[in-house]
Amino acid sequence: MRNIGHFIGGKLVAGKSGRTADVYEPMTGEVQGKVALATKAEVREAVLNARAAQPDWAATNPQRRARVMMKFLELVQRDYDKLADLLAREHGKTVPDAKGDIQRGLEVVEFACGIPHLMKGEYTEGAGPNIDIYSMRQPLGVVAGITPFNFPAMIPMWKFAPAIACGNAFILKPSERDPGVPMKLAELMIEAGLPPGILNVVNGDKEAVDAILDDPDIRAVGFVGSSPIAQYIYERSAATGKRAQCFGGAKNHAIIMPDADMDQTVDALIGAGYGSAGERCMAISVAVPVGKTTADRLMEKLIPRVESLKIGPSTDPSADFGPLVTKAALERVKGYVETGIKEGATLAVDGRGFKMQGYENGFYMGGCLFDNVKPDMRIYKEEIFGPVLSVVRANDYNEALRLPSEHEYGNGVAIFTRDGDAARDFAAKVNVGMVGINVPIPVPIAYYTFGGWKASGFGDLNQHGPDSIRFYTKTKTVTSRWPSGVKDGAEFVIPTMN
Repeated sequence: MRNIGHFIGGKLVAGKSGRTADVYEPMTGEVQGKVALATKAEVREAVLNARAAQPDWAATNPQRRARVMMKFLELVQRDYDKLADLLAREHGKTVPDAKGDIQRGLEVVEFACGIPHLMKGEYTEGAGPNIDIYSMRQPLGVVAGITPFNFPAMIPMWKFAPAIACGNAFILKPSERDPGVPMKLAELMIEAGLPPGILNVVNGDKEAVDAILDDPDIRAVGFVGSSPIAQYIYERSAATGKRAQCFGGAKNHAIIMPDADMDQTVDALIGAGYGSAGERCMAISVAVPVGKTTADRLMEKLIPRVESLKIGPSTDPSADFGPLVTKAALERVKGYVETGIKEGATLAVDGRGFKMQGYENGFYMGGCLFDNVKPDMRIYKEEIFGPVLSVVRANDYNEALRLPSEHEYGNGVAIFTRDGDAARDFAAKVNVGMVGINVPIPVPIAYYTFGGWKASGFGDLNQHGPDSIRFYTKTKTVTSRWPSGVKDGAEFVIPTMN
């Protein structure tokens, strides 16, 4: 039985609250560890460590900060297999999927290695008579990230890598469901040469979250999770004068045009809809075939593929997906399937009865597929976050375009077509933040920004890419003139460049 505390001031420390949460192994359903839940005082201890360490780190030149990131990349690669195994055993996703989780995080670390260039300001010589103007980017100070269970490596690295590279100190509050990998990443950052106190990991629940939101020394907060919590964190951060970028739920649509390559489309839907047991904010959970013929062809090919999905333990390299993260998550998803049946949708494939031989107490569920789903149904409107795909039949292109555009969420969307005009029109008009054209999961690469619209995102700046540098820095603009021996006299009007 593992006991997981916190990482404060460059070292592992035991929790002091006396409160803990169970960390399960989803494959077996057994408790594999206890994670401490921090008090407000423990959060404050981490912040004080960060505040003390940050000025010297900010004064470290960007090239040296980049070298720490480069060494961290090397160390994560060294421990790749161990980290992936730990991640899979705590989360439930397969080991290959866990490696993808780590890799997408590392790509943002690679981006952050360019911080000497990314932090450069602007300069204009002779902006006025003997006047030069230049700008500089400076770190905010102490910042924080509150990250979800479904990407316990990727999202923490998306948050702390650019923040730390910019010269900030960082407080990470990962999910208490799978805290092992974030703790290991913090240890590797210290091994890479990061000074103690610059990255602190505080495990906890709402008490720790509220302590972060109310702490006067934390200048910015990043969050990924459900939309109600994203809105709560955004509003409470704003009330205490913090910057906030908060990303919430999703209901990602895939539009299937009549001319789409149906085999390619089905492959895409299977991977994007059921990979990681659907526990991805970018999972395709709604397929929208355009026209009855397209819908019938889609279902004809989709049903046998869903029925043949291979569910297995996370350590099985041949498994398509593993268990859900907790029993509560499993029961929640099953409840949505029952709701869909009651609402009148057609359950074409029912995976609720799946049991894994030898792992009967694990949190497993087979793939489910609904047909004839309507926009007023809960299974269409709400995020299920499980291996459930809903097919909503559209009569024409305009109806298909309206569905994601008018949905409450606006994270990602995809269109499958051979028609360049249709794809271009769709990309321009759809009211969603990230668009894929024959790409089912349109997560941008690290030097572009990631973020959804509407109830999927709260805040003006997105994750990674150039927005991350803007979010974790403040811009100072300097107007400079050196005395030339000429006295102009006092001026009582606002300065201009005339």
